[in-house]
Parts: sequence; C-alpha cells; structure tokens
Amino acid sequence: MRALRVRIRDGDADAFGEVFDAYARSVYNHAYRLTGDWSAAEEVVSLTFLEAWRLRARVEADGGSVRPWLLGIATNVTRNQRRAARRHAAAVARLPRDESVADFAEEVAGRIDDAGQLALVEAALRGLRRPEREVLALCVWSGLGYEAAADVLGIPVGTVRSRLFRARTKLAKAMEPLGGRGQVRGDRTTAVGPTQEGNR
Repeated sequence: MRALRVRIRDGDADAFGEVFDAYARSVYNHAYRLTGDWSAAEEVVSLTFLEAWRLRARVEADGGSVRPWLLGIATNVTRNQRRAARRHAAAVARLPRDESVADFAEEVAGRIDDAGQLALVEAALRGLRRPEREVLALCVWSGLGYEAAADVLGIPVGTVRSRLFRARTKLAKAMEPLGGRGQVRGDRTTAVGPTQEGNR
C-alpha cells in the first residue's frame, strides 16, 4: 500500500486509476447513504475524486487503505453540496412568485376587435375640422364646461355648443359601422372612448 500512496502523492495517473477502480463503488454507496439521491451521489463521486487529485500531496506515504481518506473527502463534498443547495433554495425563495398565466385568447381577440374600432375612431376624428376636434377634446375628453372651453378658445359659448354638436353628429355618422351603440349621444358623454381627464 505504501507504493500506491507514494505514487498517488507523486501524481501518478495510473495509480489514481487504480484507486478509482477499487473505491468508486464504495464512495458512491457512502454518498448515496448521505444524500438519498442517486444523481447527487454520482456528482459527489466525481467531485470526490477531483478533490482527491487536488489534495494528493497530503496523502501520507505510510498507512493502509486510502478508502477512509476518500470517504472523508466524500463527506466534506456532500456537506458543501448541501450548503450550496440550501443557499440556492433560499435565493429562489426570495424571488417573486410566478403567477399562473391565464388563457389570454379572449383578450387577444378583444384587442384585435378594439384595434379595428380604434382605427375607425381615428378615421372619424381625422374627418373633423380642427375647431371641432378642439371643442371635442376640451368638453368631452378633458371635461370642461362650455363656458370654460369658450374662455380657453376665446370664442362665444354658442360657438362651442354648435361646434360640439357638429363634431358629435359627424362622429355618430362615421362610427355607424360599430353598430350604432350611441357613443356620441347626450350633451357631455364620452364621444369616442377615452375617459375624461377632469378639471385641473
């Protein structure tokens, strides 16, 4: 056994091959008993022999079987693996939980439908004259009253009312393909979808 230990210390690859052949099964069984997992045990075997090669200079020249030395290395490797697994598990536990992904087929279909409606609305708005769009934006989307809109634009209140009426009439006609849902009815309702911003 002395000759084998000396060869191991000297970095003799053939000697290490002999050690592997003689003790790999023993190291595996030990690792399996420690981990209870065959895959983890195989990894411990690999790391044990890599570590043994790295520590070969520490092997005493005199002594018996190197099996206890290998099992000691395997035990330390297993401890390190467990610590690493605990750190990994703790890191994963700190990550935000993934929420289940709902079926979004209906949402996609709705968005496609909404995109078509939006294109129709945009075309209808482009059909308005600039003064009509301004009144619509102020009174419907921003929620200003007629007098406030008149002050902003520097025009009479009656002009605001008439421009808003014309804008709504044009929009109602342009948006008839939407099914005549009445998006433009009433004096202060939302004409084309966006919510009112409110007074600021």
